[in-house]
Amino acid sequence: MKFKMTDKPLKTEDFDYDLPHELIAQTPLKERDEARMLVLNAKTGEYKDDYFYDIIDYLNPGDAVVMNDSRVMPARIYGVKPDTGGHLEVLLLNNTEGDNWETLVKPARRAKVGTKIVFGNGELTATVTKELEHGGRMIKFEYDGIFMEILDKLGEMPLPPYIKEKLDDPEMYQTVYSKEVGSAAAPTAGFHWTKELLKKVEEKGVKLVYLTLHVGLGTFRPVNEENIDDHKMHSEFYSMSQEAADTLNEVRKNGGRIVATGTTSIRTLETIGTKFNGELKADSGWTDIFIKPGYKWQVVDAFITNFHLPKSTLVMLVAAFTGRKNILNAYKHAVQEKYRFFSFGDAMFIHK
Repeated sequence: MKFKMTDKPLKTEDFDYDLPHELIAQTPLKERDEARMLVLNAKTGEYKDDYFYDIIDYLNPGDAVVMNDSRVMPARIYGVKPDTGGHLEVLLLNNTEGDNWETLVKPARRAKVGTKIVFGNGELTATVTKELEHGGRMIKFEYDGIFMEILDKLGEMPLPPYIKEKLDDPEMYQTVYSKEVGSAAAPTAGFHWTKELLKKVEEKGVKLVYLTLHVGLGTFRPVNEENIDDHKMHSEFYSMSQEAADTLNEVRKNGGRIVATGTTSIRTLETIGTKFNGELKADSGWTDIFIKPGYKWQVVDAFITNFHLPKSTLVMLVAAFTGRKNILNAYKHAVQEKYRFFSFGDAMFIHK
């Protein structure tokens, strides 16, 4: 791993690190909370090794743990072009309006505007209505019945491309508190929570708060620009209730910390905090917030996160909280100690 001090603007290369391929976790742990946890002090850069089941020791009565309750759709479906018999793979990303969906199609060159696609035995048909960047396509579906029931029958869980193993139990690619269906990928930092551990945390006097952000295309889009300021984030839908906002405002008023579970919770909280000048209110909409070094934090005091892909916007988000040098040093340690990386990997707890 190479560290180098750079002048602004920061380059995408400044967030690279060396990761042996064998450290990419291919399967989930049998016991979710037995993941290792690297605890990092964002101010000092000091870190220590622990296990996620000890997260309770790092939380104080009066704190709030915030979790994204989005549930992953069986969003990968396979169809056929009836005119040619050609096969297409479609990954559902965002339900934009009615039966219109933003998708990724492979091979994209076979999915021109006007292309018809049939799925299953014809229970579901679609028409490509618009071409987007990076293989993206807008698709309008037609069907009889309830769309999500048809999708449950025809779709597969959309595991990330770096996971080659088949998942024995699809529920392992969901958090234990997932509820609101709509994500194309899981909010993976939440994988480490168990219902039993959450109960213990609540019994300690920590508030449990839920919001929703449906993970979409941004998860799959690499940073191709040389300067990170030139990267454009994709929009994702979020919502937070009045009850959640009231709880968090009360926690802040009483001196408690807001501890986010994962970058999706962070992006939702910071989107709302930025929108309302540091206050938290019930809100919903689409966010394309890009949190990178230099960002002025509004809401989040500490967070749980996994180890992210080199040169990704997620590494940049974490670096905005810790400083680039501190996070890369922590990652170097994690590599040396053979932590498990990415979606099914180990956790970090980052605080100040």
